[in-house]
Amino acid sequence: MKQRKICMLGTSSVGKTSLVRRFVQSVFSEKYHTTLGVKVDKKIVKSDGDPVCLMLWDIEGEDRFYRIKQNYLRGLAGYLLVADGTRPVSLDAAIRLKSNMASAFRDTPHFLVLNKSDLHDQWCLQAADIKKIASAGFTVISTSAKTGENVEQVFTKLVELIN
Repeated sequence: MKQRKICMLGTSSVGKTSLVRRFVQSVFSEKYHTTLGVKVDKKIVKSDGDPVCLMLWDIEGEDRFYRIKQNYLRGLAGYLLVADGTRPVSLDAAIRLKSNMASAFRDTPHFLVLNKSDLHDQWCLQAADIKKIASAGFTVISTSAKTGENVEQVFTKLVELIN
């Protein structure tokens, strides 16, 4: 069986862990525990009819200097840059993170995930903002780990790009 490593990247509290838990276990919890270091989960999915074991690396939030330990990225097949749609600063951080990774991982499949789309009253991004981000070369997908909106789809689309 093929094995593929996917890294979850972004600042603290954007919902990386919640997205992984929703995808792997189909659960969501309001309780939040900060990830320290890295937490690895796995899920077997089908790609072109063949089983693929996804190794999901939930990497601690990168707040201070937007640096990720290179050891965590070694061997990755794809990644999700996660931002919180209620906190524009997390989107800025995700964009900077992608530019920091551009030299080593330019051709690695990835998406920019705008999480917490269920928080309509607190959502800070307009359609024009998202269109501008997309025109800068990002493939943008809005998700909600709480409701499950687009969670399965974002991982499925990433696996399709990887294989």
